[in-house]
Amino acid sequence: MTAGSRRVKSVEESIRDTDEPEHRLKKNLSGLDLTVFGVGVIIGTGIFVLTGLVARDQAGPAVAISFVIAGVVCGLAAICYAEFASTVPVAGSAYTFSYATFGEFIAWIIGWDLVLELALGAATVAVGWSGYLNQLLADIGTPLPTSIAGETATVNIPAIVITLIMTGVLILGIKLSSRVTTIIVAIKLAVVLLVIVVGFFYTTADNYSPFVPPAEPAAAGEEGWLHTPLISLLTGFSPGTFGWGGVLAGAAIVFFAFIGFDIVATAAEETRDPKRDMPRGILGSLAICTVLYVAVSLVVVGMQNYTELSATAPLAGAFSANGMPVFSSIISLGALAGLTSVVMILMLGQSRVLFAMSRDHLLPPGLAKVHPRYGTPYRITIATGIVVALLAGFVPLTALAELVNIGTLFAFFLVSIGVWVLRRTRPDLHRSFRVPWVPVLPIVSALASLWLMSNLPTDTWLRFGIWMLLGIGMYFAYSRGHSRMATGQRMSAADNIARR
Repeated sequence: MTAGSRRVKSVEESIRDTDEPEHRLKKNLSGLDLTVFGVGVIIGTGIFVLTGLVARDQAGPAVAISFVIAGVVCGLAAICYAEFASTVPVAGSAYTFSYATFGEFIAWIIGWDLVLELALGAATVAVGWSGYLNQLLADIGTPLPTSIAGETATVNIPAIVITLIMTGVLILGIKLSSRVTTIIVAIKLAVVLLVIVVGFFYTTADNYSPFVPPAEPAAAGEEGWLHTPLISLLTGFSPGTFGWGGVLAGAAIVFFAFIGFDIVATAAEETRDPKRDMPRGILGSLAICTVLYVAVSLVVVGMQNYTELSATAPLAGAFSANGMPVFSSIISLGALAGLTSVVMILMLGQSRVLFAMSRDHLLPPGLAKVHPRYGTPYRITIATGIVVALLAGFVPLTALAELVNIGTLFAFFLVSIGVWVLRRTRPDLHRSFRVPWVPVLPIVSALASLWLMSNLPTDTWLRFGIWMLLGIGMYFAYSRGHSRMATGQRMSAADNIARR
């Protein structure tokens, strides 16, 4: 076919490609491993930072409801991911799903889009890791110079180091990555539970009143149109802060805290029983994290009045305000552990998406080579690690962090619609997990993702548009002419099987 948009790669072809000897990944993961991966990547910056920021500036004590709303939107998308991942157990997540439903062009677009979520997200979190490390070192009296550590560093050495270490762990095997993640997740879950249990005894009923503070109009001229949410720019309605408008706007911000559960789907090809374990890993990790987020947010706003919460370290600040400064170091340790696993799993997801794209020759095929001993895509992992290390070490990422949100929500939108499309085009496929109430639930999921996207600032949309235009240019310059669907190599997997 001449049009990339009509080059649909069948589910059978995607699955057959996984048997190519040079591209075969080791199947070492269980349902528990996937759940741990999910919890490992979801619990990170959000629970340690965003709770205080959104409570203070947007939702007040009702930040817990913001977390619930964001969790519901993610839950709707998670159900759609679960059906796809159990039906098409192939590396690549939303990229692979889109190839089987919308065709090559949309698959390329979503693969390009996932770089915003995964590589940029990993770099952003690595910078946060550097900041928490310096906070911990400051607590013991040996801080690093701000020129080499933290958000304002000229060259962020700790961010580069942690990125390269996690790259090495990923190359050495998916099972080792899983074991490292399990240890890290155990540490940060212990810290989170400690915060909930101890903090509960220091909550005060007065701090919960009013639970939803009265709405306040936005200050005139406070921000230019570029920083105004797109929905406000289009409709002329400015929700201001607090009230139920603030709770809803807060949901678009705390959504960042849930980013990552979809990465579980990128490991489908390395799972022993993906049809059973994929839905358990995706939905289980999301459910666990939503409960923990709500509990932590309720405890924090109960310990300290929302107007006094720290925007950068709300958990540590709340404990210090109640005469427990030692918890600052404990929470910093938990945050450090949490962000370590987030960096690693975001890079895991990125390398698997790029691996799938290279295997389809949309990127140079040499990048898809699997290590003969460790069974990991080591070339693409090394390349991913270097790019993330450079981004984390040299690029100020504060203004770009919201691109992570919009990239993820766009993937959610396409996956939600894709479930409905694949039901119509391939009703014959066996689906061990099925989304209920099709097409209603996928459409609601897609609309919910679009709604959260519309609450992001206009300049984020402009950057997103520029990034997409760059991706489209690369597709027509290289990928469209080199893809296996274009060159007639799409049966090579079957040929390899026949030769063996």
